[in-house]
Amino acid sequence: MPDDELVVLVEAPPQSPDPRHAVTAYDFKLLRLMYAPLVSVDDEHVEPRMELAEYVRPLDARTWEVKLREGVRFSDGRAVTSADVFYTVEEFATPRTSNALRTRFVQDGLEKLEIVDARTLRFHLSHPHAPFITDLDFGVLEKPNGEEAKPFPVGAGPFVFAEHRGDTWRLRANPYFWAGAPKVRALELKTIRDDNSRLLALVGGSGDLTQNTISPLLLDAVEKQPRLKLETGRSAVYSYLGINCEDPILKDPRVRRAIAYAIDRRLIVQTKLRDRALLATGMLPTFHWAYNPDVERYEYDPAKARALLDEAGFPDPDGDGPEPRFTLVYKTSNNRFRVAIASVIASMLAEVGIEVDLRVNEFATFFADVKKGNYQLFSLQLPEIAEPDLYTTFFASTRIPTRANLDAGYNRVRYRNPEIDRLLDEGRSEMDRERRKQIYGRVQKILAEDLPVVSLWHEDNVAAMRREVRGFQILPTAQLTSLARTYKEKR
Repeated sequence: MPDDELVVLVEAPPQSPDPRHAVTAYDFKLLRLMYAPLVSVDDEHVEPRMELAEYVRPLDARTWEVKLREGVRFSDGRAVTSADVFYTVEEFATPRTSNALRTRFVQDGLEKLEIVDARTLRFHLSHPHAPFITDLDFGVLEKPNGEEAKPFPVGAGPFVFAEHRGDTWRLRANPYFWAGAPKVRALELKTIRDDNSRLLALVGGSGDLTQNTISPLLLDAVEKQPRLKLETGRSAVYSYLGINCEDPILKDPRVRRAIAYAIDRRLIVQTKLRDRALLATGMLPTFHWAYNPDVERYEYDPAKARALLDEAGFPDPDGDGPEPRFTLVYKTSNNRFRVAIASVIASMLAEVGIEVDLRVNEFATFFADVKKGNYQLFSLQLPEIAEPDLYTTFFASTRIPTRANLDAGYNRVRYRNPEIDRLLDEGRSEMDRERRKQIYGRVQKILAEDLPVVSLWHEDNVAAMRREVRGFQILPTAQLTSLARTYKEKR
């Protein structure tokens, strides 16, 4: 393999790197390599960082000014201008955009987008909106000029689309990237679905690097390989057990708390994750500015779980006998490691009298069921926890998917709480960070008591790579943007 090319191994193929159609985690990882945003949250502190924007500042409570860096260019060499940003925002609002970006600025109350000059825009909002700066984390598209259509819109990211062949995406370096051309000539994202095969590809040299795709059960084998090295980093990735709050059994918070007490999370982290995770108390990682440590915690306590189930009206029908209190349908994807963890959780719930019907499907089918509410329990991960307004996305009652629009929102656990709705509205409009921290601290306390989801852990980000690979930085969000600075030491 050439020294000036990098091959990154992934477990599932991206479907589309177009910002208007990206849905899966690998879609977003790929698009971030091709399209530069105005602002990102990819730094090690999960704080907003200027990218194409030179600055973003509020002029008043409802007006934000964005100024582009001088000299930033698209991959075809043309300057990035205010007109391109204007076009991008307008494009996201059309039916051509099929993901959540279509409603982002509508929900945030964008009344008018004004071009001040070639590098400056003003966003006029109908109401104060504190998370506005992180809303600008979207890939900017070049405004078409009537030339022949390309496979994907032109972007200003570190890499440019070169070829899509089967499950492999090949990119080439963008010499005009604002932060400096990448250190390699080409980058390939190659899909290998089997865990063992990915590891063998690294050992054999047909792959250079992979992040968060090697089962923790195989990491000891990686460390023993003289040709490989292992690097870990703290993580904002959040693993959780989703609970259908509209379900006749699970709508009772006592049942949800019983489920939390029945799961020995510490044992799972020790045995399955090899201690490469921190127990979670909520969505936010401990290093986040809005994190509140003073919330209800659920240490393993099967006796308390049984007592709560009795109190909720679900006594054990035959004491220590085999009859369950009730049965729950638990859905998960067919990733073997995720299935193994779901099986352990199912056996722990069985110990307190909850029988689990574990159903495993490939991800697209599984995720479609989650959006439809066709489940009682499910387990998933959220990869990017940066702005605490994400609580609105996942827990506001207005964000519950509808039969007519399954992508109307991400509150797929169907949770409703007027107090949470009020606090989330307050948190979105409060511009003072310290007061926002207090608001979201209260949100975290209520959610830890109501428990629409059981917080599991924040898994470490783990990268396995060839020893000659240099410069790769593990980011808390698990994004791959540091590949622009990654290279191979010449052999």
